[in-house]
Amino acid sequence: MNGSAAPAYRRLSVEQRRTQLLAAAVDLFGHHRPEDVSVDDVAAAAGVSRPLVYRYFPGGKQQLYEAAMHNAADELRKCFVEPSQGAPTQRLAHALDRYLAFVDEHDAAYSALLRGGSVAETSRTGAIVDGVRRSAAEQVLLHLGAPDPGPRLAMMVRSWIASVEAVSLTWLDEGKQPPLPELRGWLVDHLTGLLVITATTDPETAGIAAAALALETPDSPAGELARRLAPIVEAVAHLLPDDGGRGMLGG
Repeated sequence: MNGSAAPAYRRLSVEQRRTQLLAAAVDLFGHHRPEDVSVDDVAAAAGVSRPLVYRYFPGGKQQLYEAAMHNAADELRKCFVEPSQGAPTQRLAHALDRYLAFVDEHDAAYSALLRGGSVAETSRTGAIVDGVRRSAAEQVLLHLGAPDPGPRLAMMVRSWIASVEAVSLTWLDEGKQPPLPELRGWLVDHLTGLLVITATTDPETAGIAAAALALETPDSPAGELARRLAPIVEAVAHLLPDDGGRGMLGG
């Protein structure tokens, strides 16, 4: 990239100028790999001179990149914040809609940040990503009614967060297919499946799953999944014991 546009200066306060420069950096890093963005690009996008960028960000490109990553991390954290009303799977669907929209809009930056290996990657940027993962897991556990989970439930949720990241990267590699609504639905079903499977061997998760599923409705993602599973359950009925296979979730 290169910045050939002539700077068009405007008188701004210190905070306004810093915000302007950061906004330009966020946009550039959101659509290009870090190694493809320079301080000159940021200056051109903001309509200022290169020295002015260094006046506000003495650390140059690295400082701009880390500031942009903090900004992106704040946006990703907000994705999983959802009011505690309604079916848990519907809340998670809304959260994933926001998360996947972010991935779609900032595809180059998301890919570079999650895959690593960028020239701008440091222990600080790694800590930013880990912070987003922890925050996302905390929000998911709140939606499940388990703010203080045991090790198995916590591991299950963290593994799902890792799956969301891996699936998002694969979706980018596959030309952003399947469509986002289908991808979101599959990821919600994935979490529901992990929750139920973990519940079969962990009493704590069994109680959490039973309480969460009691809040679901026929038209929620969990309700739709139950309808799709019904023929499969019927097909494997011969595998169930004579008592109907009542397990930890069945009482």
